[in-house]
Amino acid sequence: MAKRTRQQARKKAVKQQPGIAIYHDMKVYENFERSALRIFEMVKKAEEMTPGAPRFLYIDIQGHRNSAGGYDHDAFELIHDFALEYLSRYLTEVSTPLIHIRKGSQENDIPDRLAFSYPDDGSKYGYNADSLEIQPREVHPTERKTPPTVRAIADYLGLEEAACLVCWGKPVERAHVVPSALGGSMDVRNFALLCKKHHAEAPDVADAESFWAWVDYAEIRDTPDKWASAPDDVKKLLRQHNVRVDIDHRENLSFFSSVKEELRSLYGWTEGDFKSAQWAELMDEFHSVLDVATGRHFSIDKKVSTYAWAYDIALRRAKGEAAAVIRNKP
Repeated sequence: MAKRTRQQARKKAVKQQPGIAIYHDMKVYENFERSALRIFEMVKKAEEMTPGAPRFLYIDIQGHRNSAGGYDHDAFELIHDFALEYLSRYLTEVSTPLIHIRKGSQENDIPDRLAFSYPDDGSKYGYNADSLEIQPREVHPTERKTPPTVRAIADYLGLEEAACLVCWGKPVERAHVVPSALGGSMDVRNFALLCKKHHAEAPDVADAESFWAWVDYAEIRDTPDKWASAPDDVKKLLRQHNVRVDIDHRENLSFFSSVKEELRSLYGWTEGDFKSAQWAELMDEFHSVLDVATGRHFSIDKKVSTYAWAYDIALRRAKGEAAAVIRNKP
């Protein structure tokens, strides 16, 4: 009887606990893997902080439209396969742009980690390092011959105002995701809005997903730049929520030191990768990648982001990793 009373008391306490709202806005530069990992980590953290409390997940989507105007593969997979079919068991409520469900209960035995597997059916889940082919994100680009307007790109990206995706700076420039010289289209889905500085830093490579991965990386790296002119009370509130608002002193690195830093931070290279690489073979592959799958922009002979991507693809080719290159860092 006492045991039943304790169980009833625990159930009553859980019901009376305030729920935890979890919100994720899937940016156009986030692919399925990055968004899913970030949402999963938030759900795990919510269970650790308030065990058993109801969890309510809200998902918004920016961009990620296909040629028919519906959601593309990444967005649909996040909503349908991940949020509704997999993660909903650990949630009380799921709200997405396509569907809303509310359940009477949730499971709390959330796995320690989220692992991805990819079907061996020829689906293109990443860049084919073996073929060095052009890999746009849009499957069926429009046939337009001129660039879309800044306003049209902003509308696709879900921006009320045209601003740099990395630092929110203005004015903006229209940046090709896959450069036209490499076969990139004039489809609105093949454009980003970047300030002049970040446009000049962005990679000129044949892989659309790697371009967006770089934007995601640069947005996190340069987060403090967004808040440089914010009022002090806003900065104080952001600091209380562990948001970086103070611009750190950034050491001026040499070109190849900057490339190494990007290889570590964006592509996950370890010291073992640098030491174990057979550099003679690696450099042959590197120059092959540069010649076939990268371009030049702003008359810049060398770009840190382009070189880092080329080194990463070259290492995978040298190691015989011809399978798709997947970026799934949270």
